[in-house]
Amino acid sequence: PPASQTNEQGSTLRDLLTTTAGKLRLGSTDAGIAFAPVYSTGAASGKSGRTMPNILDDIIASVVENKIPPNRAPKINVKSEIKDEPKDDKKCIQDDCSKRYSDIQYSWICDKHVLWLRDHKNSNNWKLFKECWKQGRPVLVSGMHKKMNFSLWKAESISLDFGNQQADILNCKDSIISNTNVKEFWDGFEDVSKRQKVKNGETALLKLKDWPSGEDFKAMMPARYEDLLKSLPLPEYCSPEGKLNLASHLPGFFVRPDLGPRLCSAYGVAATKDHDIGTTNLHIEVSDVVNILVYVGIAKGNGVLSKSGVLKKLEEEDLDDLLRKRLKDSSELPGALWHIYAGKDADKIREFLQKIAKEQGLEVLPEHDPIRDQSWYVNKKLRQRLFEEYGVKTCTVIQFLGDAIILPAGALHQV
Repeated sequence: PPASQTNEQGSTLRDLLTTTAGKLRLGSTDAGIAFAPVYSTGAASGKSGRTMPNILDDIIASVVENKIPPNRAPKINVKSEIKDEPKDDKKCIQDDCSKRYSDIQYSWICDKHVLWLRDHKNSNNWKLFKECWKQGRPVLVSGMHKKMNFSLWKAESISLDFGNQQADILNCKDSIISNTNVKEFWDGFEDVSKRQKVKNGETALLKLKDWPSGEDFKAMMPARYEDLLKSLPLPEYCSPEGKLNLASHLPGFFVRPDLGPRLCSAYGVAATKDHDIGTTNLHIEVSDVVNILVYVGIAKGNGVLSKSGVLKKLEEEDLDDLLRKRLKDSSELPGALWHIYAGKDADKIREFLQKIAKEQGLEVLPEHDPIRDQSWYVNKKLRQRLFEEYGVKTCTVIQFLGDAIILPAGALHQV
């Protein structure tokens, strides 16, 4: 039978054209067009004053105007759809979660902007994660190190296995990159006396930049690669084979984002005099990212803050009550301080940093983007100004040993 007489929605452009043409010819409103079709007028229109519509133009206009997907049933009830949508997704999630997900151990932190999943073993975590992820909010999953072979991730173990490798090492304070022996970096990881010194005698804050990464990681560290993959949080989303990991299922002709994994290792700021610098400056990831803290070294040597000193320094941050409680738990080991911002605030932050650069007498070139260039670590004083002058609030998260921080693409962060 002609396509216009079948119930099946047009699955090809030809079907779409013929089914819609039939409906327009019959004067039906079932074509899904929410506005009057454009009919041509003039000499050719005859007595009726109009002719058959330009079908292709009408169809294109209707699909563009109403964004009608080819598989959607006609006669969309716009009012009922809007009515069914929750007015405040954030409130809806938080109000309903305690009832709907009573079997999941979780909390909200950072003024309820970050979901904290406290039991990494719960197989239902992904259901609550999905609700939060739809809102583009970060998620913290704790205890991942309990699934891992901890001995593989010790600094001395990595140094022993790969000390003879060459890699790029970044001096975080002045952004100077040098290619050097990996053993030199790892020898100073927990022994400050073995760290490089800069011109004024200060200890250098070094970072082993993305070494190894991607296929190199898998080829160089197969045991660690397998240990990491079996320990990923929310495997439905984070595992390369996860059913909901869209990027890993893209066809070969797509240009995929760098899906890693990559090892990011850095000395702690606690051993330096300047605590207003970071090991990762403010930037944006182009894809969703999961960052697991697999090892925390305890630095020893002159000038290093004691554990109580580090805790005191962290307590000066604008922390959530639950994070302060974790700091007091002797079984928890804090390792990294994160400041996270929503992607929607990127333009305000960019404008703010350009304004600060001008105040400091720095040249601001038209092509210069302070976020893309990763040229800023926003210290406490600047974070306060950012809130007071632009209304942008910082989400502060402490990452403890075994914590996985999952960030949506577009989220800004520094560490």
